[in-house]
Amino acid sequence: MASVATAEVCDANTHLIQSGELRALQPIFQIYGRRQVFSGPIVTVKVFEDNVLIRDFLEEKGNGRVLVVDGGGSLRCAILGGNPVQQAQNNGWSGIVVNGCIRDVDEINGCDIGVRALASHPMKANKKGLGEKNVPVTVAGTRISDGEWLYADTDGILISRSEPSV
Repeated sequence: MASVATAEVCDANTHLIQSGELRALQPIFQIYGRRQVFSGPIVTVKVFEDNVLIRDFLEEKGNGRVLVVDGGGSLRCAILGGNPVQQAQNNGWSGIVVNGCIRDVDEINGCDIGVRALASHPMKANKKGLGEKNVPVTVAGTRISDGEWLYADTDGILISRSEPSV
């Protein structure tokens, strides 16, 4: 997928912003991974301090999709680490956005995938398998659903109901 500058998308689609079809996430995320610009159709998962469902998704073929993880904004442990990110890269995921923490930052920064998270944390997550897949989530002030599109670059993250024109 061609890289799209989020600022250009916003400038070219004010009507979609006004209608709510194009939304920007609040600028709360840190940038990780080698791919600073990424986009793709969204898959959602909602967890809290547990990473089993995240790992399950990333074991699947990504086909250019972006996994949006609502981790409840927890800063008490990391719900994503280097091994699953490496697997996501190998399985063709475009990116991962985590409303929570990650760990193994140096390893993740060596991967050719886009990762956004609130912060890094050395403690690992629980492994109980609790959470929900493919449900609407609210991350950084924006409601996000499966099948919507995500565009991320160094300016920010956009969510769109469809592929916007530039």
